[in-house]
Amino acid sequence: MEILKVENLTKVYGKDSTKVVALDNVSFSVEKGEFVAIVGASGSGKSTLLHLIGGVDRPTSGKVFIDGKDIFNFNDDKLAIFRRRQVGLIYQFYNLIPILNVEENITLPLALDNREINKGTLDEMLKLLGLENRRNHLPNELSGGQQQRTSIGRALITNPTIILADEPTGNLDSKSSDEIVALLKKSNKELKQTIIMITHNMEIAKCADRIIKIEDGRIVMEV
Repeated sequence: MEILKVENLTKVYGKDSTKVVALDNVSFSVEKGEFVAIVGASGSGKSTLLHLIGGVDRPTSGKVFIDGKDIFNFNDDKLAIFRRRQVGLIYQFYNLIPILNVEENITLPLALDNREINKGTLDEMLKLLGLENRRNHLPNELSGGQQQRTSIGRALITNPTIILADEPTGNLDSKSSDEIVALLKKSNKELKQTIIMITHNMEIAKCADRIIKIEDGRIVMEV
């Protein structure tokens, strides 16, 4: 079942002499439960692509369908709600709220949506993340790997349609990176979570079901 469809996606910044084509007529689709890695050098357009898929930015032209819905048909308010409920975002630098503990950071999307927090679900999530004994710790009391696991929990807690991970291991040492990749693979296999991961590291990308390579805003390879 197709869960994501990207059609002729283009993003242009500036005009005339300052014109930059960050993304150039990109099209592909992702099946439900698939783990896809998007690779490319810095400036290749891969992060721009991820931001457009997540509705964080709007394209110059083209469409993005998530679960059959054209997300750019939504106005900004409806798009923000859709993104909060249907898209889980994992960033390189965690983006945790410093005054909230692990449990509060993970459940923040539910609190913002005025949704009930199921204690059993939260306990299972903390166990999956290996954070049962860190639930009351603040971000500055955690290692980098633990902070990233917290951000993954925040992305997973809403059971989103799709997870978008932007260089999730880029700020971690090799041991923590291996742990994060293993956790993403586990959530993909056990929770049937659809994941799209941006990375410049081909070894990490090989953990995915499929690799899409981008150069100069265009797809140049799919394996």
